[in-house]
Order: sequence, then structure tokens, then C-alpha cells
Amino acid sequence: MIRPDRDFALMFLVMLTVAAGNTALQSVLPALGRSLGVADAGVALAFSVSALLWVLAAPFWANRSDRTGRRAMILTGLGGYTVSLTLCGLFLALGINGAIGGGTAFALFVAGRMIYGGFGAAAPPAVQALVAGSTGRDERTRALTLLASAFGLGTILGPAIAPYLILGHLGGWEIGLAGPAFLFAVFGAGVWATVRLLLPDDRAGSHTGGTSSAYPSIGGAPTGASVTAATAPREGTVGYLDRRVRGWLIAGLVMGHAQAMTAQVIGFLVIDRLHVAPIAALEPTGIVLMMGAGAALLVQWGLIPLLDLGPRRLVLVGLLLSAVGTALTGLATSLYGLALAFALASAGFGFTRPGYTAGSSLAVGAAQQGSVAGKVTSINGASFVLGPSIGVALYTAGTALPYLVASATLAALAAYCWRALR
Repeated sequence: MIRPDRDFALMFLVMLTVAAGNTALQSVLPALGRSLGVADAGVALAFSVSALLWVLAAPFWANRSDRTGRRAMILTGLGGYTVSLTLCGLFLALGINGAIGGGTAFALFVAGRMIYGGFGAAAPPAVQALVAGSTGRDERTRALTLLASAFGLGTILGPAIAPYLILGHLGGWEIGLAGPAFLFAVFGAGVWATVRLLLPDDRAGSHTGGTSSAYPSIGGAPTGASVTAATAPREGTVGYLDRRVRGWLIAGLVMGHAQAMTAQVIGFLVIDRLHVAPIAALEPTGIVLMMGAGAALLVQWGLIPLLDLGPRRLVLVGLLLSAVGTALTGLATSLYGLALAFALASAGFGFTRPGYTAGSSLAVGAAQQGSVAGKVTSINGASFVLGPSIGVALYTAGTALPYLVASATLAALAAYCWRALR
């Protein structure tokens, strides 16, 4: 059993670390790809491969933690995170310094990212299970919600601080854009050592379990579904095509892909619209991403409780706002315009995500809550498997195209939801 204060703070730090390091690397990848002469499609592959492996591996690790113990799985996840970032930093540094070709460096980088996707997913469900097993029924949801906020906070902090982690020369080698990978790897190693030293070993066989968490990605704010999946009963199973939840899940899937394809190419858009060198684009990219994250947080933590809208209205308002915001992002030509338009789009997504999550939950009875929440979580993660590649493919055809296509798709989805959601 974990200690209420010290060990819960440690679990909070684990969730924050796993998410922040990944999104920090995602925020610098467009600049890295351009610096190494890698095609934009190759950068999208780095996003997609890692997300795919996370989605596939997360259920496996969630089940395994019930048998081998939570502490072991947390160490496995942090170990995979640290090894992955170390290798990614090393391969990028070799490419930056010309020791290997840019294409080779990025191919090895993608292999390093696969370690994160495959093993990093082990930590979140084990953390959930450990906290759930150490809290009473009344406080369990609040504790797990706080952990989910740590995961979401990490997806914001990573891109925010990444531009300030660019390093100079070390021992005659230029570190440059590989700096965030190395520094987050060092931090991850420190958290791993702290967990190993301070967290008591637990025994398998606990009646509480964790659940798969959505892939930590830029724009992938938590919806609360993973908390419901970890705490609600699984006495009944609901399929993806069940008429009660089908419309809500379609809304989440389409919206998630629109958000993924627009968020993951924003770094390219900043470089091309502002006509700056890749390394000079990191700070304005960070500003745009922080504006988007701040808008989403304002909506989810402030406006939604204040407005007290129902799930259907949340979805419709969010889709309309995001449709306008994505269109304006695609047309913006200045940093101010990009930041403001991206913030409007993010605010819209901030309305829609909790809306379709709540709508799916309210559509079924108590016995099916765990099953539906699991479906929502899987959709949230799956959106970041193909979304980045679709976005980059459209971006290659025209810089405004991902945003204009997303805008039209979101508007059409709003029309569908107006009729389909009840």
C-alpha cells in the first residue's frame, strides 16, 4: 500500500514525466526533420509508429500488471521511456554532426521511438492500479482524476519547455535540437531511480486494476474516460456499433483525427508561414502550442462548469468553434494570427472531447460504464495513429489543405451530430 502523500506525489510525477517527454519530442520533430533533410512524411511516420505500438501494447501491460505487480510495470514503463529518449537523442546527434546521413539518423530515430510506444505504455495502468488499490471507494475517483490531470499537464508542459532545452556544443559535438531528448532522458532516469528506491514492492493479485491510457500527444487532452474505465464495473459489454453509443463514438473518432492531423503539422506551418529557419521556429511553435493548450484548459476547467451545457450541446458548440478555428489557422500568415486561430480551434476541441465522452457514458446503464469508457479511450489513442500521416499528406499537397479539410469535415460532422445525437 502506498503512502498517501509521498508515494502519490511520486505517481503524479511518473505520469507527468511519461507524457511531457513524449510531447516535448513531438514539438521539435518538424524542425528536426527539416534540419536533417528528411521528408515531412518521414516525420509523420515517427508520430504514427509510436502511437500504434502504444495502442497495441497498452492493454497487454494493463493485464500484465495484475500478475507481476505494479512497481515492476512502472519501472518497465519508465525504463522504456528513458532508453527510448537516450537512443533518439544519440541518433539525432549523430545526424546533426554528419556522422551518419540524415535519412539514416531518422530511420534509427523511428526505431528508438518504437521502444517508447511499446514499453512506455506499461507505466500509466500500473500507476492507476496502485493508486486505486490504496484508496477508499469514495476518494478513488478523485485520486485517479488527479492522476489523469498530471498526464494532461505533461502534454502541455513538454512542448512549452522544449524550445528552451536546445543545447550548444559538448566535447566538440553539436547537440542542438537533440537536447530535449537527452535532458528528458536524464530526468526520466532520475524518476526511475527514485521509484526504485522509494516505492515499496507490491504483490500481484490485487483486486484493483488499471486500464489503458490514451497515447500522450499534442492536443490529446484527457477526457476522464480512463478514470471511468478503471473504476466502473465491466459486467456488460457494449460494441462500437451499438446504436446507443454509435453516434457519440463516430463524433469522437472523426473529431480526434481532425485534431491530430492539424496539431501535428503545426510545426511545419510555423516554419513555412513565418519563413524562418527550423531551429528559429521552435519558440514561435511553443507559443502557438501553449496558446492552444491554455484555451483548451480554460474551456475544460472554467467554461464547461460555468455554462453547464449538456453533452450534445458541448459537442455541437465544440465542432462549430473548431471548424472556424482550423479554417482560420490554415489561412493565417502571422504568429499572432496562427496563435489566435489555433487557440480557437483548441477551445472547440476542448468542448467536444468531454461532450462525446459524457454522452457515451449517459447512453448506457451502470453495468456497461467500464466497457464504454474503454471504447472511448481506445478511440482517443487511435486518432493519433493515422491522423498525423493524413495531415502531412495533405500538407504536402498544400500548406492550408489539412486545416481546410479538417474545417469542412468538422462542419459536416456537426450537421450529422445535430440529427444523430440524442
